[in-house]
Amino acid sequence: MVGDTAPETLVRAARAVVAGAERSAAVRVRDGVVVDIGPVDADAGGAEVVVLADDEVLLPGLVDTHVHVNEPGRTDWEGFASATRAAAAGGVTTIVDMPLNSIPPTTTVAALEAKRQAARGQTWVDVGFWGGAVPGNVADLAPLHDAGVLGFKCFLLDSGVEEFPHLAPAELAEAMAEVARLGSLVVVHAEDADEIGACPHGTAYRGFLDSRPDAAEERAIALVVDTARRTGARAHVVHLSASGAVPALRAARRDGVDVSVETCPHYLHFDAATITDGATELKCCPPIRGAANRDALWQALVEGDIDLVVTDHSPCTADLKLRDTGDFADAWGGIASLQLGLPVVWTGARERGVPLADVVRWMATAPARRVGLAGKGEIAVGADADLCVFAPDEEWVVDAAALHHKNPVTPYAGRTLTGTVRATWLRGRPVDLAGPPRGRLLGRGPTRGVDR
Repeated sequence: MVGDTAPETLVRAARAVVAGAERSAAVRVRDGVVVDIGPVDADAGGAEVVVLADDEVLLPGLVDTHVHVNEPGRTDWEGFASATRAAAAGGVTTIVDMPLNSIPPTTTVAALEAKRQAARGQTWVDVGFWGGAVPGNVADLAPLHDAGVLGFKCFLLDSGVEEFPHLAPAELAEAMAEVARLGSLVVVHAEDADEIGACPHGTAYRGFLDSRPDAAEERAIALVVDTARRTGARAHVVHLSASGAVPALRAARRDGVDVSVETCPHYLHFDAATITDGATELKCCPPIRGAANRDALWQALVEGDIDLVVTDHSPCTADLKLRDTGDFADAWGGIASLQLGLPVVWTGARERGVPLADVVRWMATAPARRVGLAGKGEIAVGADADLCVFAPDEEWVVDAAALHHKNPVTPYAGRTLTGTVRATWLRGRPVDLAGPPRGRLLGRGPTRGVDR
């Protein structure tokens, strides 16, 4: 292990993902920053040397830009301490907290400061924040931007919590025009309420799935694209589930519209046909669809039409999942997976012959670049020495009770995954989950010298 007083550390890895490719490397770290990347047998020059095992790969720490921490206000669902411990255990060194499910939501500077105050001193990884765009708060967007939020989240339909209402099309246009003026980013939950039917009460997943058809996403994404085109705003579509929206996104980007899109591990792993009656731990919005759709999402990732993969970690207390009744109509929609994202995605990628370097791009480099977190998401000279030691061939079975999430509810319980995170480093030092937290609160731009 690396001591706190080591002037330099040299990490030797027979396998490392650097500059988008896997190769051997010796990564030299000084004062929490990567200062050199040389051949694996580079002279130590007095540095403390750490040698990875033969079955380990050195990755940059992952960047998860879609995490619902829920503190303050719903801290019994999740909190900064539990969420960031889970992140670190899963190789994630930076998260960006969503503005809703906490009370108050992050729609004013005062609410942002309440969130930051709640987070200070209890983050094991670095944390950035999204602001929220809701009806009537356009005047709050510039102050939030100046205060350091990385962009603005909005919904095009009921968010599920009354304190974070959705935007009508005209309100979306007004918010996106202001976001364009600020040079920021608007991130959109894109489902169209007019295309969504009532979910029947009962345990059948099919009823829930049928109530939220592909057309709900496709129609809403068309609105996002059109509004971004008219306003010049930078836009990002969160948690894409319906692969049928990919051609419209591809065409928009070909036309010069600045729109990106993410998908999530659960859409890449599960298949609607195998979801059993009453398995409400798999309820999320938009829903998990069929196997052909899942395969099309993988193809879109490989071909570059989907930019990044993040968890949309949206936990709740066990009782809100209604496992006693299995009623999909009333169960809370959200999937807890922050600690599991890397092995879930790698398991599927490995089965499909997709290289680990691509997974790193989707889950570390691309998220950091899209939200403007310089120095994150890559092993590069000048970047923060945020690292993940990953054993890509090790199989293990998920034990929900052993995860660091606050509530032991996850649809991956009992699943066999491939790939284990053995260590996570934050700014050049291993994260000690039993020790004091060293995470920082981030704003825009370079990540060093920011609010601790």
